[in-house]
Amino acid sequence: MTDLLVRLFIRNPGPYDDPKVRQQYGLLGSGVGIAVNALLFAAKFLAGLLTNSVAVMADAFNNLSDAGSSVVTLIGFKLSDQKPDRDHPFGHGRIEYLSGLFVAMVILLMGFELAKDAVDQILHPQTVTFDLMSAAILLIAVLAKLFLWHFNRTLGGRIRSVSMNATAADSLGDAIATAAVLAGSVIGTLLDLPVDGWLGLCVSVVILRAGWEAAKDTITPLLGTTPDPDFVQGIEDTVMTNPEIIGIHDLIVHDYGPGRCMISLHAEVNAGGNILALHDIIDNIERELSDKYSCTAVIHMDPVDCDDVRTAEMRLKVARLASALDPAITIHDFRMVSGPSHTNLIFDLVLPLESYLTPKAATKAMCKAVTVLDGGPYYAVVTVDRPMV
Repeated sequence: MTDLLVRLFIRNPGPYDDPKVRQQYGLLGSGVGIAVNALLFAAKFLAGLLTNSVAVMADAFNNLSDAGSSVVTLIGFKLSDQKPDRDHPFGHGRIEYLSGLFVAMVILLMGFELAKDAVDQILHPQTVTFDLMSAAILLIAVLAKLFLWHFNRTLGGRIRSVSMNATAADSLGDAIATAAVLAGSVIGTLLDLPVDGWLGLCVSVVILRAGWEAAKDTITPLLGTTPDPDFVQGIEDTVMTNPEIIGIHDLIVHDYGPGRCMISLHAEVNAGGNILALHDIIDNIERELSDKYSCTAVIHMDPVDCDDVRTAEMRLKVARLASALDPAITIHDFRMVSGPSHTNLIFDLVLPLESYLTPKAATKAMCKAVTVLDGGPYYAVVTVDRPMV
């Protein structure tokens, strides 16, 4: 069914990181979500009226909020495709995250309201009736939500959409909650037990949990998160396939919304090479990254003295000292400046975020270790970096 809908409504199914393609998938997912959830709301609302069940009514309004969420998601996909302008030179891609956050807030508000109604039903239970038509409606709703779970999970996986993956998880939770309402209502009717309020409370908890998870999934990219390791590895592999590049460091991925990012990194090259030829190679790598990952790539060229044996040997020794402090520590931009009384060893030290050392402690330890290196006298000039990937 998913592939059939894709063939019918998406003109260009790939590449998935293209903003235009992502928008088509987003609009399809939102449109299907609106249609299915609107139908489920109408059917469950009727079933709730017939059975006088607060649990069924809670489930119905959950579907109404899901339909509203799909509307907001649809608007978010449309607005995020706006072209960059003077006030927003990096485009409007983060609107997709903002729309997801708004949806999460609506889900949480709905969950709180339904929890209040459920508690009132527990304290003041009312008679609940149940019939085969209502049971059939709820069973169809379970199957419909399982379809939406598979549908959104498939599309979200293809375009790596946080909002669609959250919608998929919400649909699975809804299917479980509706199945619980169906089973509980049948049991409550057969055994004449006042379980309706408790079932409504369970449904509200599921809704609140879905809202909280959706909020976390949208707040994280807004605050800034580490990029996909496979994406980072792909960038490194692309750059390092060029034999003129000795190494890379200070790689940063700036996220401006799904399918829109800026990459910046430092590429080490031989200081003795032809500067114009190396600059041309760097330009070509930037274009390759831009074409391959639909991003803006900026590369800073760092010259490294590969012909000075003494500098190379000293760099290796300083790297070993850093590794002795913490095996995860690395150094880069190493150079030596000799003077009449001492030699400065200047380098950047990359200190992992999870390291037990603070930047101040790491700097102090390296300065002390370098001072007595090979009998000295050496002074360390250390700049502490934190990894961004």
